[in-house]
Amino acid sequence: MAKLLSCVLGPRLYKIYRERDSERAPSSVPETPTSVTNPPSSSWDTYYQPRALEKHADSILALASAFWSISYYSSPFAFFYLYRKGYLSLSKVVPFSHYAGTLLLLLAGVACLRGIGRWTNPQYRQFISILEATHRNQSAENKRQLANYNFDFRSWPIDFHWEEPSSRKESRGGPSRRGVALLRPEPLHRGTADTFLNRVKKLPCQITSYLVAHTLGRRMLYPGSVYLLQKALMPVLLQGQARLVEECNGRRAKLLACDGNEIDTMFVDRRGTAEPQGQKLVICCEGNAGFYEVGCISTPLDAGYSVLGWNHPGFAGSTGVPFPQNEANAMDVVVQFAIYRLGFQPQDIVIYAWSIGGFTATWAAMCYPDISAVVLDASFDDLVPLALKVMPDSWKALVTRTVRQHLNLNNAEQLCRYQGPVLLIRRTKDEIITTTVPEDIMSNRGNDLLLKLLQFRYPRVMAEEGLRVVRQWLEASSQLEEAASVYSRWEVEEDWCLSVLRSYQAEHGPDFPWSVGEDMKAEGRQQLALFLARKHLHNFEATHCTPLPAQNFQMPWHL
Repeated sequence: MAKLLSCVLGPRLYKIYRERDSERAPSSVPETPTSVTNPPSSSWDTYYQPRALEKHADSILALASAFWSISYYSSPFAFFYLYRKGYLSLSKVVPFSHYAGTLLLLLAGVACLRGIGRWTNPQYRQFISILEATHRNQSAENKRQLANYNFDFRSWPIDFHWEEPSSRKESRGGPSRRGVALLRPEPLHRGTADTFLNRVKKLPCQITSYLVAHTLGRRMLYPGSVYLLQKALMPVLLQGQARLVEECNGRRAKLLACDGNEIDTMFVDRRGTAEPQGQKLVICCEGNAGFYEVGCISTPLDAGYSVLGWNHPGFAGSTGVPFPQNEANAMDVVVQFAIYRLGFQPQDIVIYAWSIGGFTATWAAMCYPDISAVVLDASFDDLVPLALKVMPDSWKALVTRTVRQHLNLNNAEQLCRYQGPVLLIRRTKDEIITTTVPEDIMSNRGNDLLLKLLQFRYPRVMAEEGLRVVRQWLEASSQLEEAASVYSRWEVEEDWCLSVLRSYQAEHGPDFPWSVGEDMKAEGRQQLALFLARKHLHNFEATHCTPLPAQNFQMPWHL
């Protein structure tokens, strides 16, 4: 009966991976008593084959789940409609609650029938035995056997806790781990004292902003967190996960962040292989509808690097909702996992982000200044201009307030606090992060990200003359020949630029901002400005969602 109850309450099993010979434990080595022997037989089909009873019961429960999700999203409109029709009176609500209770009992019965179907399936019984053994004892052998299965990630045991690095430092007598950096609210301007009267006046606007951010705003900003979209993408995600595990020897892990969210990660280790790049770890930050199973993780993988991918809170196996602070907490535990569990030094870690992933990438660069480099592909400087682009003009004040208070993705501000090498990849046909039309390359917010970075690091070089020529270069960069002509028109001498920058670094040190260029003529500052712009930004002739080829993924320039 205990096994039957485990089958009723157990997670849904999606797939049984092909076992690799390199992962099989030596048969001569005894395992702990809680280990479950006999891993999945290679004669079984790699996709889990449920029995008829389990299959039909699963279909009914999946349909009920989809119906509940649709009802949840449409509940405000349904409530308003029922209220107008007079269906919310007590005499009509009581019979409805009776029907709802009966439906819940029927669904519970269907779940029991599904459990019986699982109990009669030897594949599922073996899986549930391995899962229970792993929860009792997370030995290496138990976790190796559990990794042969793909199932509902909510039942996966936690592999890494955000407090582990802190306890290790304290046990060694070292300083305790710093807390996760909180995202700063917008500062109050001088003369705007927050009196009680002002608070009362602002209360309706604050309530409206909160409701917009937590309903429409969050789902528009991160559509990948919508349950129905994830259900539609489930076959693609399962296929992508199978490729990472079976073909790339990927290892899945669950990380517990400081806010209680569980973060789904995938690690592919290339250390010890023939690939020299395998010694570096690339942490990938996906877009607003991207998942590591099918996202930008493939670019550094194809380039031969070790890779750590993770899903945003609320995406696929990760729990929670993707608000900025939750995103920062997730990124923090991912970096901690890379350093303290996977054994990479910060100097061997590269942060690579696509699109909205630039927020967590720049946050990590700001909080972990020793990481090797940052590569931002199709990213932007600030969310407000892009949010205003897709909303009515009459909503401008509400949109700006909502973004600043609840969804403030200030990538440029965070990136300017990082001292290391940075590479920006601009899509010349980008239709997402342009504020007008894709053909207007000067409305690409990647330009603003570059200009803000250069103006912070080299304020004297990026004065009026330098800023003007860089804008000309950015505008001409839609065509490679025109960009080259702008670069050559100013007769940029790269050797001279390098010697000037190296001399300044040797005399004043590497910390930005630099005052280099303050004693130069206008022509010298223009040359330096063009040289630095070309080193920090590369163009890619493609739209926003085109996968970046491996040959276009390279480490940023540095002295």
